[in-house]
Amino acid sequence: MENLFVFTPLEIILLIATGFFFLIQLLYWLVTYARPLRKLKKIRASEPEQWQAISVVVYAKNESENLRKHLPALLTQDYPEYEVVVVNDGSTDESDEVLKTLEQEYPHLYHTYIPEDVKYLSRKKLALTVGIKAAKHKYILFTEANCEPLTNRWIHSIAKAYRPDTEIVLGFCAYRYNRGLKHQLIAYDNLLDGLQYLSSALKRHPFTGNGRNLSYRKELFFEHKGYQKSLGLHAGDDDLFINESANRENTKVTYTPDSITQMSKIERFRVWREMKVSRAATQRYYKGTALTYYRLEPVTHLLLLLATVATIVVSLSGNWLAGVIAGVLLLLRYLTKAVILHKSAKMLQQKPTTVWLFLLEIIKPIFSLYTRIYRLFRGKNDYTFRLS
Repeated sequence: MENLFVFTPLEIILLIATGFFFLIQLLYWLVTYARPLRKLKKIRASEPEQWQAISVVVYAKNESENLRKHLPALLTQDYPEYEVVVVNDGSTDESDEVLKTLEQEYPHLYHTYIPEDVKYLSRKKLALTVGIKAAKHKYILFTEANCEPLTNRWIHSIAKAYRPDTEIVLGFCAYRYNRGLKHQLIAYDNLLDGLQYLSSALKRHPFTGNGRNLSYRKELFFEHKGYQKSLGLHAGDDDLFINESANRENTKVTYTPDSITQMSKIERFRVWREMKVSRAATQRYYKGTALTYYRLEPVTHLLLLLATVATIVVSLSGNWLAGVIAGVLLLLRYLTKAVILHKSAKMLQQKPTTVWLFLLEIIKPIFSLYTRIYRLFRGKNDYTFRLS
């Protein structure tokens, strides 16, 4: 029994390394990623000082089916004063007919369009600029044609987050549950991204947002001269603009059930790949260290894995207890992450991917590496975000 707790110098070094990376992982999952869970009661308790008229701006390109399916949920919101402005980006399908039909039924729906032959590096930014200028109200709420709010209190919940000094409100867009590994990976990635920007904003260090559920004051857009600083990139209308304009004083978050939107499933894998590549192109221009901080999480996880494996291998010819301790620490880290993500997914109205977690932890870093290599071969083409 005395020899059981006697380790060689190498075993001690490996155990210390394993314990060190284990503690770092615990800090990530119990402190950073769990922050939205801990702050939920405070978010729910907030109440507005006054209600503001809101313009909902929706970007659409060849989205006739999605407009027909999702737009009624936007047009039947329980809110005293709002309008819905749809910007039709040169669609060649039946989008215009769908919008004209809905306008006859809903007088607070208005649509405008960008002609198909307009030449502009980022047509989406041009379309959103047109939508913002067309909006009648001082508060703008953004979503996209393939998304819809989960309840008719969505606008109410976003508006509730505004205070006199608030200029930006960040919301969350869940990914609708679908079978298959591809959809589980998209949902897992979407959940991690959401927890990152929600947690950072709750810490009063906002660094990005998602245009599928995002709001800011109209005057903020013009104060920052719109998308002028990111005109060289197709993407960046949401994340780069928020990264540029958000600060510890002017940004709030809300993720109560009523405030969440839901995105339809992504049919083609390459569409999601292009979305990730386009986002990777904009992330190069983020200010601050938040993105680097989150990128270190998978790095420390890999180091924990390596330290654990090394400890187990060394313990096979030495003290087996060292390998057991390392294995238990790795298992505890996995269980901690699984519990946090499971609870967070349910909180954010997204079906948990807990059953797939072990596989997703392996696949996501590989896919992230793949998108970076893919971008290198694309070169400057990653400025244009091609989906066709």
